[in-house]
Amino acid sequence: MSASFASALDAAREAAAAQHYPEGALYVVATPIGNLADITLRALHLLQLADTVACEDTRHTQSMLRAYGIDKGPARLLAVHQHNEAEAAQEVVRRLQQGQRVAYVSDAGTPGVSDPGARLVAAVHAAGLRAMPLPGASSITTALSAAGAVASDGDSSSFVFAGFLPSKSAERASAIARQLASEPRCVVLLEAPHRIGELAQALATLGDRPVTLARELTKQFEEITTQPAHALGAWLDGAPQRSRGEFVVLLHPVALAGDDAGDTLRVLRLLLAELPLKTAVRLAAEITGAPRNGLYDAALAWKRAQDGGEDGDTAEDDSATAR
Repeated sequence: MSASFASALDAAREAAAAQHYPEGALYVVATPIGNLADITLRALHLLQLADTVACEDTRHTQSMLRAYGIDKGPARLLAVHQHNEAEAAQEVVRRLQQGQRVAYVSDAGTPGVSDPGARLVAAVHAAGLRAMPLPGASSITTALSAAGAVASDGDSSSFVFAGFLPSKSAERASAIARQLASEPRCVVLLEAPHRIGELAQALATLGDRPVTLARELTKQFEEITTQPAHALGAWLDGAPQRSRGEFVVLLHPVALAGDDAGDTLRVLRLLLAELPLKTAVRLAAEITGAPRNGLYDAALAWKRAQDGGEDGDTAEDDSATAR
C-alpha cells in the first residue's frame, strides 16, 4: 500500500461506514481516470466491503486495490469485460442472489460510459435485483469542465456524447459531415493516440469551429488546448508528445443562426449533385472560404457512401492528387 493512502482508508470508514449497503446489490463504482487520489471515500469503503469485485481487467484492478491497501484474493475478483459481459453477467446475478455485495469497476472512470457495464446492469435489473451507483471520475465531465465550451449566443446547457467515431476514414468523414457538422450542441468524442491525427484531419471540414483536445487528463502530462478545427493537425504536429495518451475531443457548440460549418457542407453537397468531385470541392472552397483538404475529405466520404465502397489505395492516391 502507498503510505499516502493509509489515512484515506481510515477517513473512508469514518465517513461512509454508517451508511446502508444492502446485500444482494450491484454497486457500480467510478474509479480514477489517472490520478489515484481522485477515488471517493465511499468508493474506498465499498471496495473493502464488497464480497466480489467484478472488473474489466483483474490485473489492473488488483494493482489499483493494492495501491489503496485493499486486499482481495483472486477468488474475489471476477472478469467482466466487453468480450464476455453477457455471460459473466449471469455469474454476477448468481452471486447477488446468494446475498453477496458485488462492486463493478472498469479500468478507469465510470462504468457503462464508453466502457463495459451497461449490459451487466441491464441483466441485474432483469433479474429483479438492485444496481446502486457510486459516482466519481469521468473523462467526459472532466474535459467539459475545463473546456469553456460556450456557443456564440451564450448557451452552454447541453452536450451530445458521440464516443468513438468509425475507424475507417470514409465512414468517419461521413459521420462528421452528415451528423456532427450541423449539430449545434457541444459534441464529445473519444479517440486513441494512433488515430488522433486522422480524426484531426477529418475535423478540418468544420473550419473555424473551436475544438478542445484534452489528453492525459488528471495525469502528470495533462494537456488541454482549444484550436480552430482546421488547425488541429498543425497543433498535433508541433510536438511529438501531443499525439500521446488517450484523448477527449470536444466540438464547441454553435448558435443555430451561425452554423457556418453546416452551411459550408450544404453548399458542397449541392455542388456535388451537379458537378464532378474536384470541381465541386474547388468551387465550395472559393464560395465559403473553408479549407479545400477538409472539403475534399467530406466529398470523398459522400461519394464512397453512395457507391458503397471501402477505403483503398486508389482513393488515397486521388486524394493526394487533389490536394
